[in-house]
Amino acid sequence: MTAPAKWVVAGLDTGGTTINATVLDAAGQFLVQDMAETPSCVRDGPDKAVEALAGSLQAALELTGVPRAAVRAVGLDTPGPVTAEGVISSRGATNFASPPWRGFNIRKALELRLEIPVIFNNDGNAAALYAHHAHFGPALAAERSSVSAIVGTGLGGGVVEAGQVIRGAAGMAGELGHIWLPLDGLLAAGQPTPTCNCGLPGDAESVASLTGIEKNLLPFWLTKFPGHPLASEPAEVAAKLVRGYGEAGDPLALKIFDQQAMAIGRLFTIAANFTDPHVYLLGGGVVEAARHFRGWFLDRVRAHTVLRAEQAARSAIALVPDLDMAGARGSAIAAREAVLAGT
Repeated sequence: MTAPAKWVVAGLDTGGTTINATVLDAAGQFLVQDMAETPSCVRDGPDKAVEALAGSLQAALELTGVPRAAVRAVGLDTPGPVTAEGVISSRGATNFASPPWRGFNIRKALELRLEIPVIFNNDGNAAALYAHHAHFGPALAAERSSVSAIVGTGLGGGVVEAGQVIRGAAGMAGELGHIWLPLDGLLAAGQPTPTCNCGLPGDAESVASLTGIEKNLLPFWLTKFPGHPLASEPAEVAAKLVRGYGEAGDPLALKIFDQQAMAIGRLFTIAANFTDPHVYLLGGGVVEAARHFRGWFLDRVRAHTVLRAEQAARSAIALVPDLDMAGARGSAIAAREAVLAGT
C-alpha cells in the first residue's frame, strides 16, 4: 500500500477535441500548474477515446515525474447529459452525439482500461467543485454552498452544498443550462424565441452560450445593424468574434452580451429560491475577456439578479478562477475526496 505522503490522484477533463489533465497529491497540492492537453479522439468513437484518456494520464504522470503505482484514483469528467455513473445519455450528449456513444459507460470503460478506480462527474459539476474550493479555501469549503454557471459552447453548471456536488437521482442535477427562463423583457420586439439543442425553447443555454449566440442572438441582431462586419463572416466564425467586438464597445455585441447577462441574472434569481447559496460563481469566455469588459458584464449580471435583502447581505457573485483548468482540477478534487473517504 502506498504511504499517505506519496500517493496522488489525477483529473481528466474531456472535451470534444482535447483532454486536459492534472495531478493532485495527497496533501492537496496540484503538481501541474499549466494546461496539459492531448487530443481526445472523441469523434473517432469510444474505443479510441478511452485509449486517448489512458494516454493523457500517462503524459501527465511523465510531466510530473510521478510513477503510475502512486495513482490511487482518477477523476473523469465529460459534457452532459450523462448519469452519475458515467453513462452517456441515450439521446447523446454535447460532443458525444454519434450513435456509438449513446448509452456508453465511459467511466466503467476507463476503469477497466486503467485498473484504477475512476470517479465521475459531468464537466459542469467538476468545474463547479473546483470553483467552490478555490473561492472558499480548505477552511470553509466544507461549510459553504455555491451555484456555478459556466458559459461555453453550451451552459454548464453545478450546485455544491457543504463542499459536495449535488448529483441527483440520475446524476443530472445542476443542469442549469436547461432551466426555462421567463423571457418577458429579455427579448427585443420581434425577436424569435431562442431554441436549444436539447429541444427546449427559451432555456438558459439558448441565450447564454456560444451556440446561443450563433443560432439565436447574432442572426437577429444582424438584422438590426445592417452592414455590420460580422454579417460577412460564416456564422460559426462570427459567433466567436462577438466577444472581441464587445470588448471594443461595439453596440451590436453589447446588445448580445446584455441579453446573456440578463439570462444569467434570471438563472441566479431562480437559484436563489431553490438553494440560496453563499456565492454565485460565473465562468466562461467572459472570464478571459479584457478586464474592463469582464467587469461590465459581471455588473450587468448583478443588476439582473434579484435577491431578498437578507440574501444579498450574506451572498456574493464572483468569477470562476483558472477556468481552463477548472474541470480537470475539480475532477482531481473529487477523486482525492473519494480516496480520503475510503470510497
